[in-house]
Amino acid sequence: MHHETIIILDFGSQYTQLIARRVREQGVYCEIHPFHLSADAIAAKQPKGVILSGGPSSVTDEDAPRVAADFYSKINVPILGICYGMQLVAVDLGGSSEPAARREYGAAKLKVLSGRTALFNELPFELDVWMSHGDHVTTLPDGFATTATTGEVITAIEDPERGIYCVQFHPEVSHTPLGKEILRNFLFGVCQCKGDWTPAQFIKEEVEKIRETVGPTGNVVCGLSGGVDSTVAAALVHEAIGERQTCIFVNNGLLRYREFEDTLEVYRNNLHLNVIGVDASAEFYSALAGVTDPEQKRKIIGAKFIDVFQAEAAKIGDVDWLVQGTLYPDVIESVSLRGSSVTIKSHHNVGGLPEKMHLKLIEPLRELFKDEVRLIGRDLGIPEMILERHPFPGPGLGVRILGDITPEKVELLQKADKILIEELHNFGVYGDVWQAFAVLLPIQSVGVMGDFRTYEKTVALRAVTSTDGMTADWARLPHDFLAAASSRITSEVRGINRVVYDISSKPPSTIEWE
Repeated sequence: MHHETIIILDFGSQYTQLIARRVREQGVYCEIHPFHLSADAIAAKQPKGVILSGGPSSVTDEDAPRVAADFYSKINVPILGICYGMQLVAVDLGGSSEPAARREYGAAKLKVLSGRTALFNELPFELDVWMSHGDHVTTLPDGFATTATTGEVITAIEDPERGIYCVQFHPEVSHTPLGKEILRNFLFGVCQCKGDWTPAQFIKEEVEKIRETVGPTGNVVCGLSGGVDSTVAAALVHEAIGERQTCIFVNNGLLRYREFEDTLEVYRNNLHLNVIGVDASAEFYSALAGVTDPEQKRKIIGAKFIDVFQAEAAKIGDVDWLVQGTLYPDVIESVSLRGSSVTIKSHHNVGGLPEKMHLKLIEPLRELFKDEVRLIGRDLGIPEMILERHPFPGPGLGVRILGDITPEKVELLQKADKILIEELHNFGVYGDVWQAFAVLLPIQSVGVMGDFRTYEKTVALRAVTSTDGMTADWARLPHDFLAAASSRITSEVRGINRVVYDISSKPPSTIEWE
């Protein structure tokens, strides 16, 4: 089935993926492509409309990114230019854009000049919007009219006859409260979309596609991590071919407290997956003995996983396909804006496996964002304990134990981390943070327990807020919560006598410590 599609041309904006997510939220399928995608390639996709994203460049720069020379003559569907996209449209079609005397960044008050503009249809004449630009349009191309301003700045222009609409602000960000309605007006008012992109429809189509790809006798292997992506991918493939998919869930000894046992039970009893559980923790501990360098730890864990996975997969017999939980951001983050090459980055859990095992890939989620994967997962009956779980790194606790890794240190950290997560739930704040975890530090300090002097280990608690993990801020959690978590950890985990809270943001820090 061909879905009605919106094409987003990316000029390097930090918000491009957010534009796509806002479009998808309206039930309209969209794709992100580099700005240099040819007009013929765009037309071949039969889009209902095209969105030009913002970007960090100045349209006056000699090497500024531009659309193909025949873009405007060949694209006969509505166009929405956002920020840099607006400046580009103005200059390309005969207007002008100049550096602003004062860069406009942050909140602004927009005034709509006409009630007859499709983009602001049924919206107030004054709107709060979010600006982020150093240039602004000074002269309009022929046929265009100004539809909104902020002070003296031209903030929205349009040429309805040609179906071109442009805004200087960012309707996709939450700081533009009515931005969703503006995008809706473009999608449904201007482009005449119907909104046929739904989780149920996706599942139906993807199941049919998997059956067709694998055929009536083909066998599939899937590496499960316990996380959202691999679980939803496996559930989709199971829906399509049932027992002909064999899932392998490896315990590397670096999972969270009882995660291997509890998740394996969910896989078998709730989702009825054909899954093999492999406890290889002793092998991983042996390979990691004495290793302290974080990058070396990552490489050892990744290589050992491939060894274990290959050995188990070889026991299955005739397998042609490997399931990966690749998401749309994995695909588009590897697209070069300047060049024409596209390289899909390897999945963090099974990197290198397709080549080593001579397997073909099935990536049922490669068109989806994480929030869409969760919606699909709910439709497939996947429990919330998996769907709403915080992100977890591929190397697991291996990068949350600073220094060398031993089974004793893993057990200490698992217990501390378990208490942190329990208290987040007890205080009702688990869903308020993007990620929360404990880190075992290579530090011992003096403490007092009862009448005894102690000299024991320190854990750091880390909790951050974020939308995508690219940037993050430390979570302002209640002091009562921190007190409860700290008290329980030092009381219940023998070997830890000090708890600290990490108040670093990303940047300059990273979310994980290693």
